[in-house]
Amino acid sequence: MKKIFLLIIMSCFNFLVTFAQSNNGVEMATGLRSSGKIYVVVIVLLIIFIGFIIYLFTIDRRIGKLENKDKNIK
Repeated sequence: MKKIFLLIIMSCFNFLVTFAQSNNGVEMATGLRSSGKIYVVVIVLLIIFIGFIIYLFTIDRRIGKLENKDKNIK
């Protein structure tokens, strides 16, 4: 039941996002692209995303170690 509900919600969201997009170019993106600054924006976003992924993996390791430690105590 949860999977079906989630599928319906995601489908509605996808439907809304496709209508929210317009065919007109975004002026800010066009300006950034023409001046070459869009690459700086993309690199910064990639660095933030990679840092977030590394942070999640380290948290997962720490939780795993604590769970193993808890199992050994019991």
